[in-house]
Amino acid sequence: KRNRLKVLLPWLEARVAEGNQDPFLHNGIAKIYIDTNRDPETFLKTNQFYDSAAVGKYCEDRDPHLAYTAYKRSWGSCDEQLVNVTNKNGLYRLQARYLVERQSPDLWGMVLNPENEHRRQVIDQVVSTALPESTNAEDVSATVKAFIAADLPNELIELLEKIVLHKSADFGKNKNLQNLLILTAIKADKTRVMDYINRLDNYDGPEIAKIALGEPYCLYEEAFLIYKKHNLNAEAMDTLLMNLESLERAQEFAARCGDSTVWYKLGKSQLENGQVAEAIDSYLKAEDATDYQEVIQAAERLELFEDLVRFLLMARKSAKDAVVDTELVYSYAKTDRLGEMEEFVSGTNTANVQGVGDRLYDEQTYKAAKILYQSIPNNSKLASCFVQLGEFTQAVEAAKKANNPKTWREINIACVKAKQFRCAEIAGMHIIVHPDHLEDLASQYEKDGHFEELIALLDAGLSSERAHVGMYTELAVLYTKYKPEKLMDFIKMNTAKLNIPKLIQACERHYLWSQAVFLYTHYDEFDAAANTMMAHSTVAYSHDQFQMILQKVSNHEIYYRAITFYLEENPMQVNALLNTIMSKVDHARVVGQVKKTGHLPLMLPYLKAAQQHNIQAVNEAINDIYVEGEQFEDLRQSIEDFDLFDQIALAQKLEGHELVEMRRISALVYKKNKRYKQSIDLSKQDKMYKDAMETAFDSGNAELAEALLRYFVDNDMKECFAACLFTCYDLIRPDVGLELAWRKNMLDYAMPFLIQVLREYTSRIDALDKKTQKKEEAEEKEKSASNDFVPDYMANPMMAGVMPGFGNLAIGNAPANVMMQPQGFQQPGMMQPPSMMMQPGMMQPGRM
Repeated sequence: KRNRLKVLLPWLEARVAEGNQDPFLHNGIAKIYIDTNRDPETFLKTNQFYDSAAVGKYCEDRDPHLAYTAYKRSWGSCDEQLVNVTNKNGLYRLQARYLVERQSPDLWGMVLNPENEHRRQVIDQVVSTALPESTNAEDVSATVKAFIAADLPNELIELLEKIVLHKSADFGKNKNLQNLLILTAIKADKTRVMDYINRLDNYDGPEIAKIALGEPYCLYEEAFLIYKKHNLNAEAMDTLLMNLESLERAQEFAARCGDSTVWYKLGKSQLENGQVAEAIDSYLKAEDATDYQEVIQAAERLELFEDLVRFLLMARKSAKDAVVDTELVYSYAKTDRLGEMEEFVSGTNTANVQGVGDRLYDEQTYKAAKILYQSIPNNSKLASCFVQLGEFTQAVEAAKKANNPKTWREINIACVKAKQFRCAEIAGMHIIVHPDHLEDLASQYEKDGHFEELIALLDAGLSSERAHVGMYTELAVLYTKYKPEKLMDFIKMNTAKLNIPKLIQACERHYLWSQAVFLYTHYDEFDAAANTMMAHSTVAYSHDQFQMILQKVSNHEIYYRAITFYLEENPMQVNALLNTIMSKVDHARVVGQVKKTGHLPLMLPYLKAAQQHNIQAVNEAINDIYVEGEQFEDLRQSIEDFDLFDQIALAQKLEGHELVEMRRISALVYKKNKRYKQSIDLSKQDKMYKDAMETAFDSGNAELAEALLRYFVDNDMKECFAACLFTCYDLIRPDVGLELAWRKNMLDYAMPFLIQVLREYTSRIDALDKKTQKKEEAEEKEKSASNDFVPDYMANPMMAGVMPGFGNLAIGNAPANVMMQPQGFQQPGMMQPPSMMMQPGMMQPGRM
């Protein structure tokens, strides 16, 4: 026939020359050119009259490239044939070029369908060749939309990388493409985001940064880099402080950008985190004293008065406030810069000098207080300062102006020297009611060694209506020195009447630690009480009292020192301590601290209680304890309930464990992290085939399921083969299961699977048959609607010979004698059951 057609070539060409446009005529010429190889490609590209479908079909077995050319020429009508021929012959590059040029969403949807086994090869060619070759923006837009519609984020990243990062065309600077690339990476592959941010420069930085910061992405480093790259220093600083929580990096960033707003934000954060000195430096660089109240409180609490002086001097330039001037005077005094303080109070200021002087006097900073009292003046306080300083001449002068009972004091001194204690006691009773003279009086008595008489004097004076704190305090101080056995009872009875700071100093000087702890507790100095109890545990420690104190401390560092203290001195009560302070400590830090001592198992009850917060350090510590103790059930429960830990590291650690249950847990962790192949391999090594099958099913990967099925077949594990068919029913292709069963003579074990497959397909055909039958009945009723009577005995002759379950399909409409013919031959080893229909009650794999 081919030679006969060649004979007609001159006649056919003559008809073409006459202008004949008959498709069959041109089809014939095309076939002759193809068979004789007379430049058929040029003819197929230039001729407009041949039938692309017919010529393309003719070329498929002869030259797939010519078939592609013929199908492409139809531009849409032969898309499916073009895809099929390029898939069949591996012409993925040509298919990819056509897809890009065609810009058809329907065609893209067909090619990118997950069921298309050639999808990966086509995508590779689109990314590597077809799209980079295109210079048409519409081609790029259509391709990107197709990938988005097909939900291919990773492939879309590859595509956009090729366009934006590796192509020198104008697309590389397209803002929308850059935005799409970064956002897609944020959602699908976070590891690439940082590189894109560094390499790209034409994207909506602030908007992308907000998305990166939000849930569930939490890409703080990337957001910081975006803000930094776009010179949004304030937002970058907020990211460092609130999200990354890195004061060290924040300080470096502030130093580099030198922005006053950034310095202010850094200072505020440092102040909130207790880094007062650093915060003051930051505020100074920002020249912003807005938070002066908080700075003053924090600096005084930590006694950072040198730094506070610098801050207050800066604050006075912008804030005219009495608090600033008052605290500046106080800071001058605390730093012993008395000359500057005197110069300041003598000038114009709004400081509360009296208040500062009283504070300094209470704190026994008498020199500074003296200067302040002289500037007011306040002769009564000034005299007290002179007395405390031992400047008795000046004290006398001040006392005259204050009208103080100097005579009584002189009498008392003289009587003591003369050892006339009765008269001395009378004089002393008038003097001790004046607090500013009491200390001098007591010093005088003690200096001469008359402490018994002094104790008796003060004890008698307490019954006076004019008895004051100084008297009680002085008597308590005397007890600390000479009669410590009476001190505890005395301070318990008179706690509210004592100058506790002074008495605490006395107790510490005389090593009365138990009394000092009691005084610290009642003075609300719980931090000092806890420190004292830990430092002098032999005499001051009590478990119940220590726990009560620890609930009220303000310095959280004490909690961690207390943990170390208990581990060293009372380890059996460490869990009771941790339960008390559980809500106030950083569990991760506690774990790190105890881990260094090697006593983590001791605090397992605490770790279990803290695990509810799902903290990585706690989870890993508990898991390590369970691993070390080979408590696999507890370890499995911990992994199931709390997922915040280094799962891959744990899996690798357990992978070689001598206990099979531990290795099962390793396989479980791999499965949770979607490393299904590693999990299956590990289960196969341990012969945990049920675990392997369940993992294969959970993976949803047909290749893994079929690989496992082949493993069972290769190892002649028939029962496992049947179980795998049941477990992974939805993933295993029927032809694969049947082939493996037939090759290894396991058809009996595959029969339930095959029956279920046949049942499923039969059910579908029956459903289709019912739909078709109903449709035909409806059409028949419409046709016969005008008739009054339709005989019941009339039947549809087309329904004769139809096999049950196959409806009106072509296979079902075959002649009855053909349909009933037996099979011509049997497969080797194939069982011939009497019926393939599912018996009632038959278990359906995968439908339990």
